[in-house]
Amino acid sequence: MVILQKFARGLLLLGAFAAAMAQAPVAREIALSVDLTDAPRKLIHATETMAVSPGQLTLVYPEWIPGEHGPTGPIDDMAGLAIAARAANEQACMPGSDRRVKWERDKVDMYAFHLTVPEGCTELEIKLDFLATAAPVGFSAGASTSENLAVLSWNEVVLYREGANPADLRVAPSITLPSAWQFGTALHRRETPSVDAPTYSVSFEPVSLETLVDSPVLAGKYFKEIALAPEVTPKHFLDMAADGPEDLALSPEHVAEFSRLVREAGALYQSRHYGEYHFLVTLSDSVAHFGLEHHQSSDDRVAAKAFVEDDRFLLSGSLLPHEFTHSWNGKYRRPAGLATSNYQKPMEGDLLWVYEGLTQYFGEVLAVRSGIWTPEQYRDILAEKAASLDNWPGRTWRDLQDTATMAQVLYEAGGGWDNWRRKVDFYDESALMWLDVDTNIRKMSGGKKSLNDFAAAFEGLGGNTAPKVVPYTFEDVVAALNAVVPNDWASFLRQRLDTNQTHAPLGGIENGGYKLTYGPRPNSWTDKEDAQSDTVDFWYSLGLHVRASGTLEDVLQGGPADKAGLGPGMRLVAVNGRGFTPALLRAAVNDAEGADGPPVELIVENSGYYKLLKVDYHGGERYPVLERVTGTPDTLDDILRPLAKQSK
Repeated sequence: MVILQKFARGLLLLGAFAAAMAQAPVAREIALSVDLTDAPRKLIHATETMAVSPGQLTLVYPEWIPGEHGPTGPIDDMAGLAIAARAANEQACMPGSDRRVKWERDKVDMYAFHLTVPEGCTELEIKLDFLATAAPVGFSAGASTSENLAVLSWNEVVLYREGANPADLRVAPSITLPSAWQFGTALHRRETPSVDAPTYSVSFEPVSLETLVDSPVLAGKYFKEIALAPEVTPKHFLDMAADGPEDLALSPEHVAEFSRLVREAGALYQSRHYGEYHFLVTLSDSVAHFGLEHHQSSDDRVAAKAFVEDDRFLLSGSLLPHEFTHSWNGKYRRPAGLATSNYQKPMEGDLLWVYEGLTQYFGEVLAVRSGIWTPEQYRDILAEKAASLDNWPGRTWRDLQDTATMAQVLYEAGGGWDNWRRKVDFYDESALMWLDVDTNIRKMSGGKKSLNDFAAAFEGLGGNTAPKVVPYTFEDVVAALNAVVPNDWASFLRQRLDTNQTHAPLGGIENGGYKLTYGPRPNSWTDKEDAQSDTVDFWYSLGLHVRASGTLEDVLQGGPADKAGLGPGMRLVAVNGRGFTPALLRAAVNDAEGADGPPVELIVENSGYYKLLKVDYHGGERYPVLERVTGTPDTLDDILRPLAKQSK
């Protein structure tokens, strides 16, 4: 009842906010129309008009996109830029038929375009195309189109004045779609014309450029919208677009789990910072798979069968909880270094261990509390992540803090030796750290307090609000933790952030009543993950990840395979004289077990050259598992229990 009362008060606040916005004068809006009818051909067309004054002008293309943590604005996929001048009195502005204005790219800042607005001209018309041709791998936010769907990220198709604050620029957006397509977005549509034609256009209520960039559109021929937790206000929707209608057949059980996610998030954060929320889910094997957070929606891109095949659903089970959590942690509460005044100012990622690490922790906990994962599955996942980080030699030279500080570079790093390079480990290792914080709070308070209290106070600051950014610093995080349970939290966090210790922070697992051990068989999660990725895991034995084809994806620096001379990119040709198969390699590892066991002999191909290498390892197969410590409090199990009273 208390939660519902808070939601009711928040709804009144949001209504007042909307009324105020409606009454506010709209000064010289930018008009931005985007044509998605060529999206199946990887072409998106945009036309933008803006009011200007004669003289020198610099326009910029968004470079630092919120949530992407780096200078990732895909300007290399922007083409066909043409700028024309206009005026009410056309004869006063560039008399004649050619009204094009010459632009020149800045010689240092590739995202800036200099031009001169002619005398008498009061408006620019900007046309450009976005080439959605990036390969569907990695974090390719601009690559999401296929024959039957498209995701529009507005930052890909807009220019704005240099130095302007996107929060102060008003934009009237519209889209044109094939007549058979539907769409989902957090933007509010104006009246949609009903036309019997191959295409139709939809205009949306004017918003700030900041809100526009924060409000992607998911559209497609095979589209379905489902209302989640209908008793909850504000409203929540699952909007899905797929390459085929069969991939939209989400079971009632999974719909119920996503509805429980909505309720559990409300019970955890005790607030909503949006007018309504849309999970925009792209189900396709033709686009990159990832998630990107927004205030009132999330851009969630998963495999085509992710919602209709059980194993795929489990493997992507934390994606929606993670991105949903970002509405509170990352969009509403945001590190000061990431809360920049515009899209050209470089971001500082030193607090990404809060932004992403706390989100990783609560996203996975919410996946269990809402029933997407079972507690047993979560423990298997936790065991795998903890063991990986505990066998991660890069930690001896790069501390956790540096993985956050250097994130803008490390997101693009990779290709082998990642365990020695160490990349954006602040997702999983910070989640371990936040588990440590949670279990310590519970221990120090005798079970009366938990990290749930921190989440409600810190992420729910101010109760229900309209979307906005409330920045925070390291000191703010420490103060909020001290408000829950007094402690030297600054030293607690810094010890874990700045250490170069060999082992991962496993205190949360141990305080939770478990310990990390190893057994001779993969746990259920490792089995599913290897099957989907077509890899075989020998990380905790030979010290390598190998694809079913025999190609080595990575080799553990300092491990047995490394000492034998193997490296990433090499290909296993034979095992003990027989053509390589994963089963033969597994058998060889088991045959070598014991002090008297023979080494594992491998014929390896590297850049067209072959050699015989012997791996001197005799410990048998080893896979991580969490083992319950008898006689200790089952704190981890308490953490995973649902908070919300579930609606039938």
